[in-house]
Amino acid sequence: MALRPDLILLDEPMAGMNLEEKEDMARFIIDLNEEWGMTVVMIEHDMGVVMDISNRVMVLDFGRKIAAGLPAEVMANAHVKKAYLGEEDDEDDGVSGKVA
Repeated sequence: MALRPDLILLDEPMAGMNLEEKEDMARFIIDLNEEWGMTVVMIEHDMGVVMDISNRVMVLDFGRKIAAGLPAEVMANAHVKKAYLGEEDDEDDGVSGKVA
């Protein structure tokens, strides 16, 4: 932070943290953005943290972008629900591979 970068990249900053530590780290990340004016690009699997502190979210599924936008929009995306929650995709082609 001493060099005051415009952009900071964080890879799994919440890994291995308990709830209190996650809350402290989330506040720090928000401060970097709001008070220091830094753009924060974060790779994180804790969706609660991601949705709580992000202005924009991009979701990858096996390295392919399946959604991007505001957190609420991304959470409502059918492709995201299918990939991460196991829910049925509205755009499913109807071929399940199962024998009735």
